[in-house]
Amino acid sequence: MQAEDTIMEISSKENTHFFSNSTVLPMDRSSFKSESSSSKEKQSCCGGIKIFLGALSFVYFAKALSGSYLKSTITQIERRFDIPSSLVGVIDGSFEIGNLLIIILVSYFGAKLHRPRIIGAGCLIMSAGTFLIAMPQFFMGRYRYERFPSTINSTVSLSPCLQDKGQTPLSALEKSQAKINAGCEKEAGSSMWIYVLLGNLLRGIGETPIQPLGIAYLDDYAVEENAALYIGCVQTVAIIGPIFGFLLGSLCAKLYVDIGFVDLDSVALSPKDVRWVGAWWLGYLIAGVISILAGIPFWFLPKHLPKPQSRKDSSTSSEHSKFIIEENKDQGTSSWQQAKLAEMAKGKSLEFPS
Repeated sequence: MQAEDTIMEISSKENTHFFSNSTVLPMDRSSFKSESSSSKEKQSCCGGIKIFLGALSFVYFAKALSGSYLKSTITQIERRFDIPSSLVGVIDGSFEIGNLLIIILVSYFGAKLHRPRIIGAGCLIMSAGTFLIAMPQFFMGRYRYERFPSTINSTVSLSPCLQDKGQTPLSALEKSQAKINAGCEKEAGSSMWIYVLLGNLLRGIGETPIQPLGIAYLDDYAVEENAALYIGCVQTVAIIGPIFGFLLGSLCAKLYVDIGFVDLDSVALSPKDVRWVGAWWLGYLIAGVISILAGIPFWFLPKHLPKPQSRKDSSTSSEHSKFIIEENKDQGTSSWQQAKLAEMAKGKSLEFPS
């Protein structure tokens, strides 16, 4: 009995000593961190996340500007390429088609890669698509408004194939079908609108990584109480973007489509004329340059930022809690084994009395 009491007493002292050491261990480790290192880490974390916040806000502004500018130039594109409204709807919807094609892949694989650089690559693709939309202006001939009637009648088509200079709408309707098939239809219904479709599709592909990866990056490395504020700032800038996009569309619509290519004094049109087509392509060049500038900062941002001290403390405390629980389980197992050995020793002492 004295041997059993001695073993149990030693075991209880070991348990008390272990629990006291386990409890004090996290406090001892945290006490070794100096105040200067923690302040420097906090400053670098705040500086990096604010740079990313500014860059992401600028990207949101760029994509909102180009998207709203496309909406404002729909009628100009329809008139310039002489395409039906149904086809214009397909061109407008190609942005969402491009976004839908790769959004799942980008969201899944992008989180495992260098997220800022993926966003920068998306900005380059978005700017390439924006430039591609404007390219037909440099490949097509000059806009020949003389082929259009100066007044619009609901029974008369606007197609340049049906009117010649000096002819009335009535005589135009009497043109032979052979002349239309001879090449006039090819001149009017230009296939250059395909570049606009592909360019808008590229815009949708390039815009895909901006929202899922950008918001996730902010949420990972921002201070927990500031994350919602940062996301609100980004969304606010995204709302401002369409304002400038529609203003840019209004300004370009007042400029003649072939500005810089023809003598404007020889153009006998005004913006109030139904045959007027504005410089729809000019705004896309501006939006493309803005998209390139918006993507530059992301190539210099790190893959990971130092996490805020508050999130580090929470993760460290959870790890220490897990460690203590596991050690307590091990210690409980060893105590049970010691008690079992004590019972076995007691049984043996009863079986073989001294």
